[in-house]
Amino acid sequence: MKSFNKLLAENTVYQESLPYERFLNFGAESLTDAELLAIIIRTGTNMSSPVDIANQIISMGRGKERGLNALFSLSLDELMSIHGVGQIKGVKLKCIAELAKRMSYHKNLEELDCSNSKNVADYYMERMRHEEQEKVILLCLNSKMGLIEECLLSIGTVNSASLSPRDVFMHSLKCGAANLILLHNHPTGDPTPSKADVGVTKRIIESGNMLDIHLRDHIIIGDKSYCSLMEKGLLWL
Repeated sequence: MKSFNKLLAENTVYQESLPYERFLNFGAESLTDAELLAIIIRTGTNMSSPVDIANQIISMGRGKERGLNALFSLSLDELMSIHGVGQIKGVKLKCIAELAKRMSYHKNLEELDCSNSKNVADYYMERMRHEEQEKVILLCLNSKMGLIEECLLSIGTVNSASLSPRDVFMHSLKCGAANLILLHNHPTGDPTPSKADVGVTKRIIESGNMLDIHLRDHIIIGDKSYCSLMEKGLLWL
């Protein structure tokens, strides 16, 4: 008679193979969210199959970050708090989430109409409004407002991020930009521009005029709201 531990081990192997078999027989579309995640997780524990672990991860989502979106909001430590998820698995899961995010952003970025401030703000809203630190992004554009390159200029603290005209024009000259759009987020959720925001914008405009590189907008991202300095008439102060 087989021992309990041997039966348990055999059952674990069987449970781990189920998502693979469903994929091979019916394709990825036939898998549930938990089964897709289980294939990434690969192995379980004596008490939990990969699908069980995947369901635990999915159930930990908060607010809008539910289902598979839980991978975006859960930290590495939170993932590792689940029995069966060690550091290697946790890192893999966070990398899968980042890959999914980048694939979505890159696809949509190619179609972005940079001549419309609202379109630009809407695109970057979900990407930036959850950030806990200020980040400054520069969009380098050609003469027809087509995107040449996106650059992350600065990562700051909760309240500020450093930005200088030198950083802006070092990137814009390198890629041959004719027009620019600056974006940064306010982790407080309030997109109202500070005096420092307006001041650095003015300095960038003045420097750009000498180089014939034009700052077309500076957009501040808040929580589900934004402020376009161009729309507010603040680019010419």
